Amino acid sequence: MDERAQRVRRLRDARTASTNEIGAELMQRVARGDEPAFEQLYDLLVKPIFGLVRRIVRDPAQSEEVVQEVMVELWRSAARYSPERGSATTWAMTLAHRRAVDRVRSAQAAADRDDTVGRRDMGRPFDEVAEQVTTRLEQEQVRRCLRTLTDLQRESVLLAYYGGRTYREVGELLDTPLGTIKTRLRDGLIRLRDCLGVA
Repeated sequence: MDERAQRVRRLRDARTASTNEIGAELMQRVARGDEPAFEQLYDLLVKPIFGLVRRIVRDPAQSEEVVQEVMVELWRSAARYSPERGSATTWAMTLAHRRAVDRVRSAQAAADRDDTVGRRDMGRPFDEVAEQVTTRLEQEQVRRCLRTLTDLQRESVLLAYYGGRTYREVGELLDTPLGTIKTRLRDGLIRLRDCLGVA
């Protein structure tokens, strides 16, 4: 390593050591409720915390919210900080990382819930009550129109269209020739069409 690189490294190490000492001292003062110390701590940590949070959360507005939450947590929990366990910066960055990851997970869970609800709602008819009323009215109209058929026509139509039987099966059940069944069904369907107003 050349002399210039060594000098840069020593300056950076000295700056880091100085920042760590300042951070530790500020955290101890903040733990005692010193507001000016918190302002100094805020100025010292807000940029690195925002940078970390922004890389994880990505959204600028959400990142700002997370940074505010982290700073409030630092104010409230400063008494739990212990310099023996690491620098104030490391402690603050750990809190920030956790909060940012929690925010991303929470946003993903909310998106998943919205997606699930959206898919569930897409399957529902727009107005279930109106659809049920329409269906009931149509059923009643069909019943009324069925009553206008002759007994033989009604019996053939019910067996074929509501009973699911073929024309041949209807003829066998009624012991009637297939041609006669076809005529009854044709005439019955024409009367139903006219009664229902179907073009």
